[in-house]
Amino acid sequence: MTTTLIAGREIHVDEEGFMTVPAEWTEDLAPLLAKQVGIDELTPDHWVVIRFLRSDFAAEGETATLRRISTNAGVPTKRLFELFPQKPGKKMAYVAGLPKPKGCI
Repeated sequence: MTTTLIAGREIHVDEEGFMTVPAEWTEDLAPLLAKQVGIDELTPDHWVVIRFLRSDFAAEGETATLRRISTNAGVPTKRLFELFPQKPGKKMAYVAGLPKPKGCI
């Protein structure tokens, strides 16, 4: 397992930079992680998704897919693409400090 330095803290990551120890994530890291994937500011809508992902991961043991987020968090898929442009599944997981969702290339 490799580590990287984010906000002065050593964080465990995989070869693609996704956090591998979700407990190392804190809400103050999210804006820094968002900037790394091209999201300048986290809005309340972003936080709805991030908090859903975190609670769903704790319950399910895996990162939610776009379909599960849309269905269970009530955020339409189109909106997910607006909030996390181009690769929403990967970007959402990255900002939420979770592993890359299964099925993401």
